[in-house]
Amino acid sequence: MSESESPIRTLDSETIRQIAAGEVVERPASVVKELLENSLDAGADRITIAVEEGGTDRIRIKDNGVGMSEEA
Repeated sequence: MSESESPIRTLDSETIRQIAAGEVVERPASVVKELLENSLDAGADRITIAVEEGGTDRIRIKDNGVGMSEEA
């Protein structure tokens, strides 16, 4: 296999930044777990989770926690 056909390639800077920040999601369940933990950290005692198409189409979590203020 020549160098131009190599399956190994350099990652773009955005992908590198995401990996360094721990923002890479391996599977939808990881997203649900992280968002659920965020809800609990925000003091929520009511949490609703809706998942469509196994989490590949939509994941929605609603809670009554007190979190960050809206950005301007």
